[in-house]
Amino acid sequence: MAQDDRPVAFDEYPVHQVPLSMKHVATSDRNAYDRCIFHLFDPEGEFLLILGLGVYPNLGVTDAYATLRHGDTLHAVRASDALSDETRTRMEVGPLRILVERPLKDFLLTCAADPGDPDALAYEIGWHADFPALWEPHHTQRRGARLTLEGKRFVQAGRCDGRLRIGGREIELRGWTGTRDRSWGVRPVPGEEGGRLAAEHPAEGFHWVWAPVRFEDRFLMVVVQEDADGYRTLNDATLVREGHRDRQLGWPRVDIGYRPGTRRPRSAVIHLTDPAGHKPLELGVEVLTSSPLALGAGYPPADDWQHGTWQGRGWSDRRAYDLSDPAAHPRAAFGVTDHAARFTLDGRVGHGIFEHGSFGRHDPSGFAGFDSVAPERP
Repeated sequence: MAQDDRPVAFDEYPVHQVPLSMKHVATSDRNAYDRCIFHLFDPEGEFLLILGLGVYPNLGVTDAYATLRHGDTLHAVRASDALSDETRTRMEVGPLRILVERPLKDFLLTCAADPGDPDALAYEIGWHADFPALWEPHHTQRRGARLTLEGKRFVQAGRCDGRLRIGGREIELRGWTGTRDRSWGVRPVPGEEGGRLAAEHPAEGFHWVWAPVRFEDRFLMVVVQEDADGYRTLNDATLVREGHRDRQLGWPRVDIGYRPGTRRPRSAVIHLTDPAGHKPLELGVEVLTSSPLALGAGYPPADDWQHGTWQGRGWSDRRAYDLSDPAAHPRAAFGVTDHAARFTLDGRVGHGIFEHGSFGRHDPSGFAGFDSVAPERP
């Protein structure tokens, strides 16, 4: 038996789903992935910390990232390495680490200090769940006949405490809002040739809203994905309360107030329906601060690093992005942006993430193509 074919530590546990070692996934698709994302921010939106970690078993890569938005500066830490048997049980890449202290309950998130730069981003934060994890709808996308994305995800909300350091300043976290998302399956990784199906089925438009919201006594999750003509391919609005059955709040309709000349939201109203008496509900959204995932966090169409790409062994990188001039980062406008936001619902005030991306044609919004933006004020 070759050394690489030996059992791994996970094989000791009764967790197998297919007759394979836990070293392997049950698909040969190069785009197989398994990863997580955490959002942490204060009630005023002065700071927005986004971090995550992923493994790409059929590419032999693991990577992680953390970005901190403070003022007009986005501080980023990224790391990538070869995937090994040990890294499947130890979620750690370079200076970034996620420790599962109690599954679905408590996590320790750390970014080690940079010995050569005492002003660089570092943190040690406890993330604690306030509500049970909630399954999101099964997510699939096709290009022609080919299945290009199939993901299973759950989402959760909680609170955070600990410390982070940046620019010589130490910030204490007390009761910050925390959300997180876990997903796995198949999702496109850079480097694949699209071939005939990509040429004959070009993307016309994509419209996306993903909003996990934490209130004091309840958690609300809304997700909407639409094609160019407004056809809805993903749809859910679910309210979670401890000790109560989850409540489905109808077919969400999202009205977004964009900044003139852009597709960047400053506010929104999500129209929901309470099944008890068919009472209409309005989820108000006030954007506090924003972090484009194409800058620092490795999401497409980032031009300096993307998830799953091989950077060599032991690669890490730290950099800062100036966000004062959106025109300086044109690609960010064609990627998803995470907005820390204040939400209102039926007299309650909560906090969460309003994640939004709108590219290309979207008939319900009046966008005719990739160069369309919200009209300027008269």
